[in-house]
Amino acid sequence: MMPTREEAENLLKEAEICNPGPWGNHSRVAAHCAEKIAMACKDLDSDTAYILGLLHDIGRKFGVRHLGHVSDGYTYMLSLGYDRVAQICLTHSFNNQTTKEYIGNFDTTEEELELINDSLAVVKTDDYDRLIQLCDALAGSEGVLDIEKRMEDVRQRYGYYPKSKWDSNMKLKAYFEAKAGKSIYEVVGRVHIDRKNPVY
Repeated sequence: MMPTREEAENLLKEAEICNPGPWGNHSRVAAHCAEKIAMACKDLDSDTAYILGLLHDIGRKFGVRHLGHVSDGYTYMLSLGYDRVAQICLTHSFNNQTTKEYIGNFDTTEEELELINDSLAVVKTDDYDRLIQLCDALAGSEGVLDIEKRMEDVRQRYGYYPKSKWDSNMKLKAYFEAKAGKSIYEVVGRVHIDRKNPVY
């Protein structure tokens, strides 16, 4: 089951009240990118892509966490019956379905980490999972970013960026460019998010 666009937008707004921050607008940019790319691909639904992009980081509703936001989002969406969104909350940070590539603090309980690892081990990903992984790497909080510059920025902030994750992001970019028949940046265009007056 999936929320409607309006329901997804309301879920994000409510989450931002609980934990304000740039992650909300990052989610809006990811949703914009996902929708535009889906529109350029014959076998993807743009509404589904938009909703999944908008809610991929919804676990941040529950506070400032790193890996913890994955388990928070996954369990939250499952509790609402939104299984497909829950899967995106789980997979968006793990291009190769392993927490070994995670960039950030492992701030989960043992039970939360076990939930993430066990779920990743059995989940069957598809092009929507891959699309949101790509859009997560393209989306800044104020607009679309060059994917390589974004990854380099992350590497400078955290001191590392796994080569396997870097390579997989570039493969995702090439994969969706082949599906769309044009440059990803041409597909998504430019979007600017006004922090005070977010638009969808």
